[in-house]
Amino acid sequence: MGNPKAFINIPRKEAGYRPINERIYDFGEVEQTLNREDRKLQASRCMDCGIPFCHWACPLGNKMPEWQDLIYKGKWKEGVESLHETNNFPDFTGRICPAPCEKSCVLTLHEAPVTIRENECSVTEIGFTEGLIKALPPKTRTGKKIAVIGSGPAGLAAAQQLNRKGHTVVIYEKDNSLGGLMRYGIPNFKLNKNIIDRRLNQLEEEGIIFKPNVEVGKDISGAEIMKTYDAVCIAIGAGHPRDIKPEGRELKGIHFAMEFLSQQNQLIMGEIVADNKIINAKNKHVLVIGGGDTGSDCVGTSIRQSAAKVTQIEILPQPPVGKNPDTPWPYYPNILKTSSSHQEGCTRRWSLNTNQFKGVNGKVTEVIVEEVEWAKDETGRFAMKPTGKIETIKADLVFLALGFVHPIQDGLLTELGVKFDGRGNVAVDAQSKSSVAKVFATGDAAIGASLVVRAIALGRKVAEDIHKSL
Repeated sequence: MGNPKAFINIPRKEAGYRPINERIYDFGEVEQTLNREDRKLQASRCMDCGIPFCHWACPLGNKMPEWQDLIYKGKWKEGVESLHETNNFPDFTGRICPAPCEKSCVLTLHEAPVTIRENECSVTEIGFTEGLIKALPPKTRTGKKIAVIGSGPAGLAAAQQLNRKGHTVVIYEKDNSLGGLMRYGIPNFKLNKNIIDRRLNQLEEEGIIFKPNVEVGKDISGAEIMKTYDAVCIAIGAGHPRDIKPEGRELKGIHFAMEFLSQQNQLIMGEIVADNKIINAKNKHVLVIGGGDTGSDCVGTSIRQSAAKVTQIEILPQPPVGKNPDTPWPYYPNILKTSSSHQEGCTRRWSLNTNQFKGVNGKVTEVIVEEVEWAKDETGRFAMKPTGKIETIKADLVFLALGFVHPIQDGLLTELGVKFDGRGNVAVDAQSKSSVAKVFATGDAAIGASLVVRAIALGRKVAEDIHKSL
């Protein structure tokens, strides 16, 4: 703790976003950066608390007080090393993690937590710029071969950890490029794909083998994978989207959010998309159903495609602004979140249920919604009550951003014969083992849709579990 009074004397300073009238015309990252001196000052605000709640809240157990102090003192190399002890990809989490660490920072009690996420992003950028982040191939090999199926953050973290133990690791990915939802789900304005590519280069230099455009269970059988490898790690994510079935659901112009977001990223990367499959929001009234981050990403992407108007609705009530007594510090707060996309021009509505899609000539033109109320029932759970207040929202394009329910079970998982839990995820024990011998599961495939930081943590855990089993 180099400056014990910094949290008193130095105010929180965020890097902020690029100007709205500039960023809505491109897909470049919207978040800006601070210079090194400002970043060192922000790191100095860490109080080195007796009980570091930031460390407690982080699924990875990142040692925030340690590396904040290191970068305050200008010891960037040591700061990079400290971060990588617990987190394989701080350059990912520094951009797209919702930062539960910051929400539990003691300074959050004064609504001015340490800028942990931004600091994390900055230290890794300096690490790459100055050549401090290098490939670390193993010196010896164990002779064991492991297949990692899926290349999202959980799969990549598991692969890197296993490779560093000396095992030979092959990553199978059904898409053209590796990265999972980071590649095909998160817009470039939040995560430039060069950030993923440089990490993939590092993993490849370390000796990990990539097999893109290979869907296990289709292009290659699960039986062949089981015969070839000593262990199989399922890291396919939770790809089955949650759906709703109001009247008119079959109308054209209604899409799952990931269809839209993935396609836009494909187009930016130069991947071929058939003209009759292209979803474009230009000059259209867009309705996004779902109030989470994926819905926000649909908002930002629609605005960049020059939508006439964008509306986002949520079935739950509007969260409180600032503080919520139901989710007190140091827990993650359920409060109103306004993203950079929302700031760019979007109508937001809450407590609206979708009753019907209406259209002309088979294409959606409007959506009938009903206002609902939420109240606790006799069991203490919140129950939804229709109010009878009906209205119509004009919509030429509708995106369902309702989350994901579980991994896609057809194909590989069905062929392997793994058991599922009550929510449809791959059932695993405390050692990440599925019901099938030498088959392990991790990340969203095992727990359902969650945070990038939790995916990396579970990827590291399954690597340790597989290593011990071998």
